[in-house]
Amino acid sequence: MDSVEDELEMATVRHRPEALELLEAQSKFTKKELQILYRGFKNECPSGVVNEETFKEIYSQFFPQGDSTTYAHFLFNAFDTDHNGAVSFEDFIKGLSILLRGTVQEKLNWAFNLYDINKDGYITKEEMLDIMKAIYDMMGKCTYPVLKEDAPRQHVETFFQKMDKNKDGVVTIDEFIESCQKDENIMRSMQLFENVI
Repeated sequence: MDSVEDELEMATVRHRPEALELLEAQSKFTKKELQILYRGFKNECPSGVVNEETFKEIYSQFFPQGDSTTYAHFLFNAFDTDHNGAVSFEDFIKGLSILLRGTVQEKLNWAFNLYDINKDGYITKEEMLDIMKAIYDMMGKCTYPVLKEDAPRQHVETFFQKMDKNKDGVVTIDEFIESCQKDENIMRSMQLFENVI
């Protein structure tokens, strides 16, 4: 049994240097950081890919005080860029690189993609509300003990009015980026969103 494990390990290691160099070029991580991240990733996901269930399990450990299932679902879809139902190490690193070290523009593009649940290039009020509710659920009652049931909806109403410049009922990526960059409150909420990751 040991030799099979060793062979598998060797095979992975053999593939790794090339892939890591490529990832180093595509991300904002150093080779050393990528090696550490890879070890952690392989530890949690020996198969080398994460399916949605595993992703939700891992994520729930970070937010024991709330229910992170729905948010993890949306987040999974944002990481799963080729929409094949699995997040590979590459997918994970590309997303993480933007979230941790990306420019404001890159982060906002990523956030737009997260909020655009059906990936049609627009954010509707419903989509924004779904994400907000998911964040509130995940943060749990102890983080926001005074929140009323309709708090996410009020939040979304305010945001949406500011963002939907031409009042056509949807927010485009340009409207989204422009609003976020102009409005410090929105940016602050995005910070909150960053801490959620």
